[in-house]
Amino acid sequence: MDDSNNGRAKVALVKCEDYDNHRVQQAVERGLLLLGGLSSVVRPGERILLKPNLLAPDPPEKCVTTHPAIFRAVAETLQRAGVVVSFGDSPAVGSTARAARRAGLAAVANELGVSWAEFGQGEEVVFADGLQNKRFVIAKGVLESDGIISLPKLKTHGLTTMTGSIKNQFGCIPGLLKGEFHVKLPEVDQFTRMLVDLNLFLKPRLYVMDGIMAMEGNGPRGGKPLQMGAVLLSTDPVALDATVCRLVNLPPEDVPLLRNAQQMGLGTYLLENIDLLGDQLDALRRSDFHKPHKASISIRNPWLRNHIVPKPAINPHRCIRCGICIEGCPVQPAVVDWYQEDKTKPPVYDYSRCIRCYCCQEMCPEAAIDLQVPLLGKVLAPLLR
Repeated sequence: MDDSNNGRAKVALVKCEDYDNHRVQQAVERGLLLLGGLSSVVRPGERILLKPNLLAPDPPEKCVTTHPAIFRAVAETLQRAGVVVSFGDSPAVGSTARAARRAGLAAVANELGVSWAEFGQGEEVVFADGLQNKRFVIAKGVLESDGIISLPKLKTHGLTTMTGSIKNQFGCIPGLLKGEFHVKLPEVDQFTRMLVDLNLFLKPRLYVMDGIMAMEGNGPRGGKPLQMGAVLLSTDPVALDATVCRLVNLPPEDVPLLRNAQQMGLGTYLLENIDLLGDQLDALRRSDFHKPHKASISIRNPWLRNHIVPKPAINPHRCIRCGICIEGCPVQPAVVDWYQEDKTKPPVYDYSRCIRCYCCQEMCPEAAIDLQVPLLGKVLAPLLR
């Protein structure tokens, strides 16, 4: 499938109000037809990996993970085309198997005979064309496939503002290795350029986004479900994510990930270079979408970062003292820990060492960690837009 027409990208925007399997199947098939058909994406006999968002072991109704109806529709479509389908992800919390069971994907995979790809182990690859990152460790299941179809979830994200098509491939890096990137690349621009290089290396063939029920606010795990009623498809992840931004009234140029992605040649976020196909964007737009705080600010000076960039803060009324935030902190020793080993009270932060990666906020199962803007950040906010 050629996503360009004289340099233009194509994004299929298909209305779908709920997760009824038949309606989702129709939406996916319509989107594929709008883009030119499945036959130009895959060939019979190919081994195609489905890469859903399996951030954590949460049920579908929490809107943390790709819904099983989307997974089913794409998998069945590929199987009818004679494709050998596998799936996998590397969750931020727990194992792939547990996350897939809780999210409802394991049951669908077992029913359809979709195999589990190896995501626990990886191999180092050299990406000579990488503009910032030239080496990655990639899950073996990804490297053993002939191609990837990405199944992202429409959600907010504390660090990258929105998580979508581009960010979804971060799960192709196994387990704890993902945390190392946060430590090595603490600035937002550095981290997002790494994500772009990763996508340039992996080159997913197609992106099918679950935007039927989205997550607003304190995403990617602690936000609130919100009906968007859309399935979005594209072969250009930048154009797709930019379309999502426009659906929620977020200027794409304000998102560092999209700015860097366009600059590095991954795709385009410019509306004049995107053909929107299918249903009208304005009919699906949500002007009331609760966007996250503007966390995506690159500041090198640690003191300024500590006093300007939003910081994670634990709500003691929601915290269940599980310690997942401590285990998930990539900085060693962890910047969030029990005060004097007292596990009867919420953990506390050493903000002077906090790199603002928000892994703790991302992993919290109780939405007990919010992002709070320091006073100086509030004063300077108009200058940082």
